[in-house]
Amino acid sequence: MPRGQKRKLQARAKYHQTEANVLKVITKEHRKYFSEILRKASFSVEVVFGVDLKEVNSKKHSYTLVSKMNLPNNGIVNRGGGFPKTGLLMNLLGVIFLKGNCATEENIWEFLNKMKIYDGKKHFIFGEPRKLITQDLVKLKYPEYQRVPNSQPASYEFRWGPRSHAETSKMKILEFRAKINNIDPSAFQSSYDEALKDEEERAGAAVHSVTH
Repeated sequence: MPRGQKRKLQARAKYHQTEANVLKVITKEHRKYFSEILRKASFSVEVVFGVDLKEVNSKKHSYTLVSKMNLPNNGIVNRGGGFPKTGLLMNLLGVIFLKGNCATEENIWEFLNKMKIYDGKKHFIFGEPRKLITQDLVKLKYPEYQRVPNSQPASYEFRWGPRSHAETSKMKILEFRAKINNIDPSAFQSSYDEALKDEEERAGAAVHSVTH
């Protein structure tokens, strides 16, 4: 096993939690609702942090958190602690996709403001948002952030970067946004059709790479 993969597995093992450990922090009168509590907690960490709660041992009922994308430090991005940023990234990619694969900076901040994330104001989960979305994530090649040619005053736009194309898909991002809004992905009709076409093209490319 490659050293990098081994280290990732070892790191994940540290974050395993058993049902017995979780029950210790739940009051006795609420323990009978454990399954419902776990379901709601799983949904919350998925849509806010972009991580999935996975059962890793059915006998011991142990669970771990797995990031939906491969951001550094299990989604935290920068060393030194903090919270996973994967959920914010997936929402950012969703806005870009739903805006025709290119979102203006105004589009992005309009959406982030609805999440109570404001330019110039440090967020308790995501830190300084402008630095995160225009520098940290751009440096990692998840979004592209470029000036619109000949714009005066200067205006900027966001597109998907190469790592986003490699690690996720339009359909996965659409399903993520649909889950947050409690609707079917097909409700985004034109985007859904585009995502289906993208899935077909990806499948065709995968078959081609295997046969050649």
